[in-house]
Order: sequence, then structure tokens, then C-alpha cells
Amino acid sequence: MRPSLPSLLLAFAALAGAQQPNTLTSQEKAAGWTLLFDGRSFAGWTPSPSSQPALDSFFIEDGAIVARKDPKFREDIETASQWADFELVFDWKISPGGNSGVKYRVQDAMVIHPALIPPDIRKFERQADYALSSRKATRATMPVDGKGQIYQVAFEYQVIDNDAHSDAKSSRKSWAGALYQMLEPSENPAKPVGQWNTARILVRGDQVQHWLNGRKVIDATLADPAVTAGIEKRWGTASPVYKLLTSRPRKSGPIVLQNHNDPAWFRNIKIRSLK
Repeated sequence: MRPSLPSLLLAFAALAGAQQPNTLTSQEKAAGWTLLFDGRSFAGWTPSPSSQPALDSFFIEDGAIVARKDPKFREDIETASQWADFELVFDWKISPGGNSGVKYRVQDAMVIHPALIPPDIRKFERQADYALSSRKATRATMPVDGKGQIYQVAFEYQVIDNDAHSDAKSSRKSWAGALYQMLEPSENPAKPVGQWNTARILVRGDQVQHWLNGRKVIDATLADPAVTAGIEKRWGTASPVYKLLTSRPRKSGPIVLQNHNDPAWFRNIKIRSLK
């Protein structure tokens, strides 16, 4: 049976009204939204792998920023712009068994490389403490050999395969949408691995909300005793990272996409300032 003209017109109208990925509607522009990724380039992001080919942690494919597995130089990519109070939305999907994240309120960063760490320091958190205190290298001097990384001290919206990654299976504080290792999400609305999820982060002062696929899964303050307890459990009170995350001297910073050595995809990254 041939479809009627009215049904064809309705279908065409629905298709025409569907928003293309990595674009802003006129309503979004009027509401103050900024598009952080145009779907084609690393414009507005730093460091840019396209301008520095050795920095291969990310690439662009099919309108998405993609975290590369086993890069020569593992580091996160961040916005050149700084944000204090904001609303951020983005789409993400993860590889089977994969792990990644989106970081905000960055307090510091350090170079971690085995050649720069005493061999008796094996736990990652203690390596980070040592690297933060010693400052033996910068990103410009770190060997490009696939063994080192630059670690951002920040708060993190967790992106992960809940069903297969060991972190997610061992702790709900590592579930998708969690305030990583600090607060667990109230529910698990993540879609099956390989499908696109829609995330939303609201930050106003110390108040934070994490949303996943239209569900609010975190609603808390960074000063919450439970958040502090999570930081203490992971880092210990003597850690310089603990001190940075609990005192939070920097009230603004970039938006950061994490390379956790697993393929992860990000698109439709939009932000607006909250005042």
C-alpha cells in the first residue's frame, strides 16, 4: 500500500525537525548555549592532536571525539575556555569493558611516568602524590613512549561499561553517572554498551547534579561529608590530592574528556554559563 500524502508530509516534517548532531538550535543560541565541538575539528580544545601529531590520545571519527586505546602519549583533552558555574550536556558511548570520564573543577595536573617514580612506589595514588610533589617533568619533556600519562586532579562524571568493567562491578561509586569514587548514582539508566547516552552536569558553587538519559542520578554538594569520605578513602588525608579536592582553591577550570586507555566516544558537547 502506497503511503498517503499527509503521512509523507508528516514524516518529512519530523525528519526536517530532527536536530543534527553537533549543532545548536536557534532556541539554544538564544538561551546562551555554546557548542564546544563542531563535529569536524579540535577547535577550542587543547592540546590539539591535529596540530601536534605526537599527541595521539584522541581523534575525530564520524562526528565524534574518540579516545584512542594505547596512545603514544596518554593525556586528557580539555577546553581552552574556563568555566565556573555551568550546565553541560553531551552524548557518550563506551567500548565493551571500557572506562572514561568527563572532568570538571580541575585543581591541578601532573606527569606520571615510570622512569620518574621510585620503583618501590607502585600504587597509582601514591605515584600521583609523588609526581605532584616532585614535579620532575612537564608535558613538554615527558617521553612519548606509551608508558606515561598526565593526570588531572578534578571531579569526574563517570563514563563506563557498568556490566563488564571491574571497577563498576566492584563499586557503585564507579557506575556510569557517578561522581567517581565519591558518590554512587541513585539508579542505573545507562544504555547497553555501544549505544549513545545523554549526560548532563550542573555545577553552581559547590552544588553539583549529574543526569543520565533524563534521570537525575547525583544531587549533592562537593562539601558533603560523604564526598570528603570518598576522597579520604582513596587518597588519605596526607595526600596533596586530598588537600586539593577538599579545599578546592580553583573555582573555575576547563571541561576535560578523559583518555583512560579505552575507546570512548563524545559528541553534542554543549555548555552554558550559570550566573
